[in-house]
Amino acid sequence: MASWPRAEFTKGELEAVLGRYDIGTIRSIDPLARGSRHAPKAILTTDVGRYLLKRRAPGRDNPVKVAFSHGVQRHLARSGFPLPRLQPTRDGETMLVLDGRIYEMFEYVSGEPFDRSPGAAQDAGRVLGLFHKALEGYRTEWQPSYNCYHDNNGVRTSLNGLPAAINMHDSVAGQEAELLATVNQLYDAYDRASAVVEAGGFREWPSQVVHTDWHPGNMLFAGGRVSAVIDYDSLHWLPCVTDVANAVLQFSILGDGGDPLSWPAAPDETRVRRFLAGYTSVHSLNNDERRLLPYLMIEALIAEAVCPVAATGSFGRMEGYRFLRVVLEKTRWLQRKGGSITAMP
Repeated sequence: MASWPRAEFTKGELEAVLGRYDIGTIRSIDPLARGSRHAPKAILTTDVGRYLLKRRAPGRDNPVKVAFSHGVQRHLARSGFPLPRLQPTRDGETMLVLDGRIYEMFEYVSGEPFDRSPGAAQDAGRVLGLFHKALEGYRTEWQPSYNCYHDNNGVRTSLNGLPAAINMHDSVAGQEAELLATVNQLYDAYDRASAVVEAGGFREWPSQVVHTDWHPGNMLFAGGRVSAVIDYDSLHWLPCVTDVANAVLQFSILGDGGDPLSWPAAPDETRVRRFLAGYTSVHSLNNDERRLLPYLMIEALIAEAVCPVAATGSFGRMEGYRFLRVVLEKTRWLQRKGGSITAMP
C-alpha cells in the first residue's frame, strides 16, 4: 500500500527555529518517525537535557486552538499531572510562529508502551481521573468543540458511504448483499445506542475539557504506571463519560495483527474492570453514566471504525469489509453483555 513520504525539517529551518530557544549547546539532532507524516519531529540532545521539537501539521496549526491546548497543558503541569513540559522560547512563548508555520518544543520523556497488563490499564484509568479532576472548573474565552462520536451525523454519513468506498478499494464481488447487510446492522446499532444515550439525559450532563483520544499510543509507561500523557491535539468540551467510554474500549479491545476475523468479539473483561476501578478511585461515575457506558462504547467503536474505512476503503492495512465484520461482532457482544462488565462490582 502506497504511503506519503514523511515531512522533514530543512537545515535552514532548524537553524532559524533553534535560534529562538535557550536549550544549551546542541550535541545531536535525531529525526523521530512517529505520529503524523505531515508533522516532522526531532529529538534534540544538548548539554543540559533532551527535547522534542515538532512542527504542526497543516490542519492542526490553528493558532487559537494551539494556544488553547498549551494553556491546558500549562494548567495540568501546575497541578503535577504527568506530561512533557512545554519549553518556552527566549521570549517566554510556548508557541513559535515562523513563516506561517507553528513549532512547539517539549522536554523529552522516555518510556515504555502499554504492556496490556491489568495493572497498567488500571493506572491509565486513574490518570484519566486525575486529568478530569485537574480540569474541573477550567475556563477560557475560547471553548473547544462539543462534537464527538455520540449521535454524530458525520458518522452516519460515513456509514452511508461505506459500500461505495469498499467497492472502490476492495474486492467484494459476490458479497455485495452481505456487505450491505453488515453496514445496515452497524447503522441500526449506532442509531439505537445513540437513542438510548440521548434518552438517558446526555445533553443535560455537565461538560468540561476532555481529552477524547485517551488510548495506549498516547501515553508512556514506566514499571506498569503512566509516566507521561503525550497528545493534547483533540481537546473537546463534553461530559467526562465520553472519555471514559472510549478509553475503556481502547484499553480492553482484543485483536492486534493477524487475520481480523480471528479476533475475539469480547473485550478483556479484567482490563475493563481494572480501568474503571482506577478511574473511580479519583473521579466519580454516577449510576446513569455506568448504565450508559456500553452504549457509548458501541458508538465509539463504530465511529472509530467506519470513518477511516469510508475515506479509504480500509482500516490501516486491513481490508474494509473484513474489518467491518469484526466490528459488528464486537458490537453485538457489547449489546448482549456490555452491562455486565461496566456495572459497579
